[in-house]
Amino acid sequence: MVVLLVQLTTGQEEAAIEFTYTEFRTQLDADNILEVTVVASQLIEGELRAPHIEEGREFQNFETMLPGEITEELLTDLVQHNVVISGDLDTGGWGSVLVQALPWVLFIAFWIWILRTFQGGGNRAFQFGRSKAKMISPEAPKVTFADIAGADEAKHELEEVIEFLKDPQRFSRLGGRLPKGVLLVGPPGTGKTLLARAVAGEAARPFFQMSGSDFVEMFVGVGASRVRDLFEQGKAQAPCIIFID
Repeated sequence: MVVLLVQLTTGQEEAAIEFTYTEFRTQLDADNILEVTVVASQLIEGELRAPHIEEGREFQNFETMLPGEITEELLTDLVQHNVVISGDLDTGGWGSVLVQALPWVLFIAFWIWILRTFQGGGNRAFQFGRSKAKMISPEAPKVTFADIAGADEAKHELEEVIEFLKDPQRFSRLGGRLPKGVLLVGPPGTGKTLLARAVAGEAARPFFQMSGSDFVEMFVGVGASRVRDLFEQGKAQAPCIIFID
């Protein structure tokens, strides 16, 4: 029983009451704070000169959550009231200033980048939805069927496409329609891209080349926008060949 009573008494003496910042200032103004320990930038613990009584219990120790980081002004008030101060007395300094200014620095840097892009980069910042297709002009050095060895069957089937691209009116007068697309199937390195370029070279038509992976983006709608932009470029150069690898 004696041991139990001693433990309970010790627990009561070591218990700390939680003061609001207003209550803390009241105790400080009344010169009732003996010691303060800075635990964190916004948390302090301390000991009272005279115990604070609340709900029939006496509290010698207290803790207070400050509304902001501890300031030089608060430290000055503690010194003026002869309070013993210990713990981490870092009041922020340049580190705190830099942390608070960092979002504004990043925001300003972002807008500087946007303005420079507008001035010298052709609005590249807003071209996420533009097609990445490479266009090969008919005036560029041509690839023709003469550059392709073998693949005679594929070249024979593509001859009709070439004739239509050369003179589409001749076929349209007879009610003929060009296929909407041609599917070239085969493992990598078998000449599918070269065949497509040869068709454009034989017909002397613009050739657009784009990788299918360029249509896949993490931003919603970018892939679809690139598809639309690719075919808008194709319509502007029609008749032409659009090759998607």
